[in-house]
Amino acid sequence: MSFYTLLISLSFCYFTGIALHRLFFHPLHKYPGPVLAAVTNWYELYYNLVLGGEFVAEIERLHKLYGPVIRIGPNTLHFNDRRAYHDIYSNGTTLVKEPRFYRAILPHAPESSFAYSDPQRAKNRRSLLAPSFSRQAVMKLEYTIQKKVNQLVALLEEHYRSPESSVTLSIAYRCLTTDLITDYCFANSIDTLSYPNFTHPIAQETQNLVKRMWIQIYFPFIFQLVARIPQELILWLFPRFTTIMDVKARFEQQIDSFISNPEDLVIAEHETIYHHLLEPKDPELRPSRVSLVHEAFVLLGGGSDTVGHACTTGTYFALQDHLIRHRLTEELREAWPDKGRPLNFTAMEKLSYLSAFVKEALRLSIGALHPMPRVVGNKTPEIAGMKIPPGTIVGMSAYFMLMNPEVFRDPFTFNPDRWLAEDTSEMMQDFVPFSKGPRQCLGLNLAWAELHLIFGNMFRKLDLSLVGETARQLDLKLGKVSDYFVPVWEKSEYKVFVKRAHD
Repeated sequence: MSFYTLLISLSFCYFTGIALHRLFFHPLHKYPGPVLAAVTNWYELYYNLVLGGEFVAEIERLHKLYGPVIRIGPNTLHFNDRRAYHDIYSNGTTLVKEPRFYRAILPHAPESSFAYSDPQRAKNRRSLLAPSFSRQAVMKLEYTIQKKVNQLVALLEEHYRSPESSVTLSIAYRCLTTDLITDYCFANSIDTLSYPNFTHPIAQETQNLVKRMWIQIYFPFIFQLVARIPQELILWLFPRFTTIMDVKARFEQQIDSFISNPEDLVIAEHETIYHHLLEPKDPELRPSRVSLVHEAFVLLGGGSDTVGHACTTGTYFALQDHLIRHRLTEELREAWPDKGRPLNFTAMEKLSYLSAFVKEALRLSIGALHPMPRVVGNKTPEIAGMKIPPGTIVGMSAYFMLMNPEVFRDPFTFNPDRWLAEDTSEMMQDFVPFSKGPRQCLGLNLAWAELHLIFGNMFRKLDLSLVGETARQLDLKLGKVSDYFVPVWEKSEYKVFVKRAHD
């Protein structure tokens, strides 16, 4: 027998043994699911990488076939049970983030609070960031939001007044939210709105980052190797990385300035996250320079993506349904007769239809579709009434909460009226665009303010119209989860123009 024949035989025996163990002796062997999913993680890889992010669509099919708990990987369970979602994500001490996934999804920011798997490290960092995102802090810096929203409204009114000069609104919103988060957090706006036709590279590169996400998750070693390559060679091989490098250099320059000259914090235009990160009450909690840069990257990505996507989604459905748009504009016109004088967030959030519209835009935009994995600990209580073996990876996609037909009647219909019901408590329990528990989105207060101010100003001041051909092509009839896997920059590339400014 040749050496290669022996090697192949041994390899076959080894992998066969692993497969048999996973199928018949693994602690999860009694949970239903496809045989291939029980044997290899490549089952998930195929749907996400080869089919372009269709794994949650496959999960939905499997739940219909097998029930509320399915085995989607050799050591992974997925739930479709609203009790399970709260059990998994509201318990931040005995269920921790799965390290491999979060390191892979954020290869450029492993020292950020979002990537931390250790609950105590995450709690310590959030305690420093929380003051910057409290409701009081948001109200104090509301003028920074209004200033950028005014800039976008003025640009649209001045340059996009006909179908021939229409704009892809998703990119315009992406520029707006990028400027908002960098101005709010760092008093150092990237000022993407100043670029002609919303062509700033960072808005385009964000799309490419999402495209690379699955490669990052399943082949993290590629990015680890790239990190060891000299920067000049990286930029020669991948010229689009220039934008990311420029943003990184911008963050580093500001952080270095604050570290070397603490007095610069005093003379900053307004309070920034660094006022809290660089001067904690407990000096041992002060992040390293590297960690500060990583945190800045995460805030930039998180702060621009969810709000931008929700704005794109909400605006589209309002322009598709004339009744929704009419009710929205009439409520705004009545509450805000003089559009020349700004209406603040406190007043806007009291407008019932606008607030309902914001909630529905968040519900249907669904930020993170892929289930966010957690690892069961030895002291983890039951999940949906079941005791799960320690070490098991568990998760539940927010899609199954936000599209639960038992809670949201006709869930694929954009219907703000559902939020005007006398009792919305059950829906609010399943309303998880920012997740739940101790690891929920830190910036939710900022997001609420941004969405009210953006929608309020856009629909009070401008009469927008979809460009005809684009409107026909994107007359979305949502009815299945796979509708949401069309990448946002393709699904939402509808174009609009300003027919007129409202009186």
